[in-house]
Formats: sequence, C-alpha cells, structure tokens
Amino acid sequence: MAKVNPRIFREYDIRGLVGEDLTQDSVRTIGLAYGTFLRRNGVKAAVVGRDCRLSSFAYSQAMADALLETGVDVVDIGLVTTPVLYFARIHYGIEGGVMVTGSHNPPEYNGFKLAYGPDTLYGDGIQEIRRIAESRDFVWGNGKIKREDVVPAYVDDMASRVSLGPRKVKVVVDAGNGAAGPIAEKVLERIGADFVPMYFEPDGTFPNHHPDPTQKANLEDLKAKVKETGADLGIAFDGDADRIGVVDKDGNPVWGDRLQVIYWREILAKHPGTLALIEVKCSQGLVDAVVAMGGKPEFTRTGHSLIKAKMKESGALFTGEMSGHMFFRDEHFGYDDALYAAVRLLRILTSSDEDLTEMLREIPTYWSTPEIRVSCSDEEKFGIVQELTNLFRKTNEVITVDGARVLFSHGWGLIRASNTQPALVLRAESRSEEGLCEIKRVIEEALGSFSAVGKIEWD
Repeated sequence: MAKVNPRIFREYDIRGLVGEDLTQDSVRTIGLAYGTFLRRNGVKAAVVGRDCRLSSFAYSQAMADALLETGVDVVDIGLVTTPVLYFARIHYGIEGGVMVTGSHNPPEYNGFKLAYGPDTLYGDGIQEIRRIAESRDFVWGNGKIKREDVVPAYVDDMASRVSLGPRKVKVVVDAGNGAAGPIAEKVLERIGADFVPMYFEPDGTFPNHHPDPTQKANLEDLKAKVKETGADLGIAFDGDADRIGVVDKDGNPVWGDRLQVIYWREILAKHPGTLALIEVKCSQGLVDAVVAMGGKPEFTRTGHSLIKAKMKESGALFTGEMSGHMFFRDEHFGYDDALYAAVRLLRILTSSDEDLTEMLREIPTYWSTPEIRVSCSDEEKFGIVQELTNLFRKTNEVITVDGARVLFSHGWGLIRASNTQPALVLRAESRSEEGLCEIKRVIEEALGSFSAVGKIEWD
C-alpha cells in the first residue's frame, strides 16, 4: 500500500501532482482513510463526483472502490461541478462526499474536496484523514454503489430560486472547457437568459485557456467576445465552477470584492443592518460601501471551508472572496456555487435600470495591487508571517484574523501564508498612488530580510 505525501493535506482540501503525489495506490489509501473516518463517525454513504481533468475519472473510480472496501455505500454522480456535488448531498440526504478536482490549479495537479456532516472538512479534519492514512488502521466492509444523474434536480432547484427581471441583458459565458459548460447551458436556457456560450465543451487539456478567472490573461477571450457581440457583461467560471469571474461591457475585470458590493445592494435592502463578513484580502472600498448601506462589516479568514464554518457560526447571510467564491445563505444553501452567483447577478441586472458599469461607478475606488503570490516554503511561511506581525505591531495597527493586514494612515498591506501552496500572499491598497508605492516599499523591505522568500513582482 502506497505511502502518501503528508504535504498534500492542505488547510481545506487534498491537492498534489498527478503521477507523483497522487497515484492509483495513494488515492486508494486516501479513500480507505476517508471511508474509515466516515464509518467511525456513523456515516454510511458518500456521493462521489469528478471534474474533467484527464486523471479525474481514474481517481474517482479508485476513490469509490476504496470507500466500498470500508463498507461505505457510494452514489456516483459522474462529471459535475463541485457545487452540484454539494447539492447532491442535500438532495439525497447523504453526509459523505468526495469531489475529485484540481479546481483552478494547473493541469498537472489534481485533488479532493471531502465532505462530512453539513460542511466540507478543513484543518484538523483534513489532518485526521492524514493520520488514518499513515496509521493504516482501516475499517473494512462491503459497500454498494449506484450511479445517479442529479443534474435535472439541480437545474430545477436553480430555476425555482431565481427569476429574471424585465430588462434584457446579454451575457457572454466562458466555461473555460471545465466542468460547468453543459450544466450552465441547461440552467441559463431554463431561466431564459440571453447568453453567448464560450468553451462549454469539457476538455481536461484546457485547449483555449486555463480556467482560472482570477488571472487577467485567462479573461482575454471573454473580453474580446463581449466587445464583439455587444454584450452587457461577461462571466467566467473556474474548472469546477465554485468561483466566478466577471468583466463589464468594456472588458474591465470586476474583481471579487467589487462584485460583492453589487450583491450587498440587494441583500442589505432586504436585511438592513445585517452582519457583513469581509474576507481579509478585500478592498477598503467594500468595507466603506457596506457601511454606507447600513451593514456591519467584520473581517474573516480566507478559504471556502473556513468561511462556510464562520457563516454558520455567526448566522451571516452572505460573503465572498477576492478569488470569486461567493456564499449566499439568504436564498440559497450557503455553499460557493459560481453558477448560482451568475444567475443571481443576472437577476439584479435585469431588475434594475442601471447597468453593471453604472453600479460599479458608485463603489469607492482606491489604488491597489492585485493579489500576488511569492514563493516561500511550507515549513517557513507561517513563521515569517508571525515575525512580521510582531515587527509591524511596534509601529502600526495590525489585523491578525488571517495573516497580517497592516494598517497605514492612507491604506493597508497584507502578508499571509497561502493555505494551498508554498507561498506568501501579498496585497496592498492606498488612497493615493504615492501611498501605494510607499506601502509596497515597506512590505518589500520587511520581506527582504528573509532568504526563504522569493522575488516580489507586484504586476
């Protein structure tokens, strides 16, 4: 039985290199460990889904077989998006769930999102799977498998939740050859959306561009098609469709924090004064907009599993991430579904006299950097962030919800350890261009004393 690289057990999923970290044998070991975890916690069944990566079919079969060996019954729902897997667990009343997906990572990666109870596993839960895998102390049994098509029920549910308004809005939708295309087509047709499809055919080689809408290069085709067709906006999905990307009618990206303001306009009008969780990487412009609309902002950590847990704990109705994960509990289940976020946006736009560009014009805008990643080993990244937190606390106020968000009189700079890569995540923002340059310089100087930190490239 293959040993499993402990480094692939991340904060809120399991992720590694195909053929190196993840092989048929190592996937079986992970499956046995997860099945054992489920059985010991009284869970007797799990839904298994997969994205369209070239390795995902084989890994989903290996995972299903391992679960069956531990006595866990399996419902195989085939090629779906991650949100469809989440929906299937609710629809079938099954607590266990495995999504085989590399999400937005490069094609040489794949991984697993593991569910338990009402949520996905993260933190200690993921590490418990690692400990069981290393101990080889597995539970054995004989599970049964059946295959189901849950997509029709998912489409019905989406159509029951969202009805478009009277104004005509044309949207270009780029599925990036990920898992979303066929499902998005069914949902958009069902609700009567006026849409232009792009790259809807799932293809694990991602022949047109990589499905990661947080990278500007991956939005170029979408921008061109929006301008070519005279569309009002463009929407893109990542590989497993739990993250949304948006461009306006001029092809300008609408990053996750600004997009949240559009959703908050609708939600705060119906739920005045409600708690507004703000992911720590988001712009002060989002905070200012929420306050102006009567919301109560509170910073929260990055990471889909961590945010879902925080929403449940706090009773928050909505939040989102810079990366495009959007979580709605006011009219939805609370998990991150980019297709639901897309149709929710279309409902807002078709029900308003303003277009997206006009709505965005009202949001405070500051000078800012994109979110960037700087190489730093997993062994050293957390220690470096703690040292810098202690350093900056001598002269600045520091928000330590997730890493160090260092406050300046004219802006802020963020240094945090990535939960998914050997990297530090940086971002900075200021009310002026000069102020932004100063914050970037201060961060660069602070990181410059650590040999483990790679080269910083802000653009």
